[in-house]
Amino acid sequence: MFEESQGIHEAKFTTSLEGFPGGPDIFLIAVKFCYGVRVELTPRNIIMVYCAADYLGMTDAYGEENLLSKSESFFHKTILRNWKDCILALQSSDPVMPMAEKLHIISKCLNALSMMVSTDPSLFGWPMMMYGSLQSPGGSILWNGINTGARIRSSESDWWFEDISYLNVLLFKRLIQTMEARGIRSENLAGAVMYYTRKYLPGLGRWQSGQSGKTMTVASFSLTPAAVDQRVLLESIEKLLPEKKGKSFCRFLLGLLRVALILGVNQTCKESLMRRIGMQLELATLDSLLIPTYSDSDTLYNNDCVEQIVHHFISSEPRITSFSPASLDLETSPLSGPLRKVAKLMDSYIAEVASDVNLKPGKIRSLAEALPESSRSLHDGLYRALDIYFKAHPWLSEKEKEQLCNIIDYQKLSIDACAHASQNERLPLRVVLQVLFFEQMQLRTALAGCLHVIDNENAPAGPITISSDMAGQIVQRDGWVTVVRENQVLKVDLERMRSRVGELEEEFTKMKQEMKKVSKTHSSLNSPRMVARRIGCKLLPRASDAQADTVDSTAPTPRASVEQARSSYHSGHRKTFSLF
Repeated sequence: MFEESQGIHEAKFTTSLEGFPGGPDIFLIAVKFCYGVRVELTPRNIIMVYCAADYLGMTDAYGEENLLSKSESFFHKTILRNWKDCILALQSSDPVMPMAEKLHIISKCLNALSMMVSTDPSLFGWPMMMYGSLQSPGGSILWNGINTGARIRSSESDWWFEDISYLNVLLFKRLIQTMEARGIRSENLAGAVMYYTRKYLPGLGRWQSGQSGKTMTVASFSLTPAAVDQRVLLESIEKLLPEKKGKSFCRFLLGLLRVALILGVNQTCKESLMRRIGMQLELATLDSLLIPTYSDSDTLYNNDCVEQIVHHFISSEPRITSFSPASLDLETSPLSGPLRKVAKLMDSYIAEVASDVNLKPGKIRSLAEALPESSRSLHDGLYRALDIYFKAHPWLSEKEKEQLCNIIDYQKLSIDACAHASQNERLPLRVVLQVLFFEQMQLRTALAGCLHVIDNENAPAGPITISSDMAGQIVQRDGWVTVVRENQVLKVDLERMRSRVGELEEEFTKMKQEMKKVSKTHSSLNSPRMVARRIGCKLLPRASDAQADTVDSTAPTPRASVEQARSSYHSGHRKTFSLF
């Protein structure tokens, strides 16, 4: 450049190096190298020096072992063979990223890291986990700087999570993609993504339990955390998540969705998160599904988001929509497990949000009808949710209550639910009557099934064939058959009690008759005439005595009246008891 400017004949030469990689500090290293001053190549400046040497054209054509060849040799022989140096070099490559990409420096570093992850880490010496004592680069334990020869028996599969978390979002994303292309297990990649996300999205820690910090490696002590944009991070990380199922992973996705709603990410990212959650909704828990509303909505929880997740769950299993109890038994269906779990989860969710005074009846209905009718073997959960909703919304009209109660199948209510509903003052009268009607039908069906079983037990031994319809009635569903059998036992005990009471009444009657005979004999012996006869006196009859005898013969005595009253009382009591 100076030689080209000689034709201008200016006393002073001035030029500007536009876009010089690394800035003045790296240019100073190149100048010192030209003047023979010793320069130090480190993992933090090697990529920038490499790019600067290429920019200045410092090849061996202008001198042996020029700066370009020296930096290239140091990069391949030192940086690409050491885990820590490779991480440090990538972390310092941001200022010269376009040129480093052009020279394939970044891709070489990423390939080297992915190769070291898939190989025994002790072969490279990094990372050296801090187990309370230092380790040599070969992986053996050092004691006062002396190699003891003891080796670490095993290394964890997540030893590299902490170190790569110091990369920026772009490099981290490319590294995960490179590892995936190399064949690293998806479980390890998902763990790395979750670790990276928790580190730079502190809000996730509120919904993630038991996530303690990882043990720092020796390499990470010399690294500085990357500065990331949380919104860009979340939108980029979501694309790296594998199609994986698991309780902890489902909880992580739900926490990620909460943060996404707070940060206001694009709709594509939110839809993808809801789709991923819907594919494993049976693994979710109620507390993680209660997503607060972060917008101007009146409701406490984001019910629209939960409803979309349920729709994604239904669409992920196309056979669910065509499932019907008549064509396939719910007990033996391969889909009954996830479907029933989601139905139970949704019933609990509706019951939890039902106390929100701003929740509209239409939203309750849409949440309940998001799942097919075959998903619930019992409707007790729906009844409980509606009861809570009616209690929190006493101003609802009878018509609105009846419309909501239409989502309940009264034939799928248990005994306890029917007993509670029949006495529930918050339910419309028409609904209570329907509950009572179906309760009687259930009892009749169960009783018929019991009688059929009893007849078969009393029948002579032989092959017994029962139709499918009758077998369905005999099945002890909801405990109705148990109640019928308990009633039969009570009836037998009642008959025994009646016979025992009858025996006691007969014994009591006999005792009364004996007491009457004894009392008559005692009264006759103590009369005045009998006393006079004993002492030899003879009493003359009086008119009053004759009249008294006449009265006694025609009217009952007071004792006889009392006995007659007792007799009538016992006879009436006997009649009343026989009616019972």
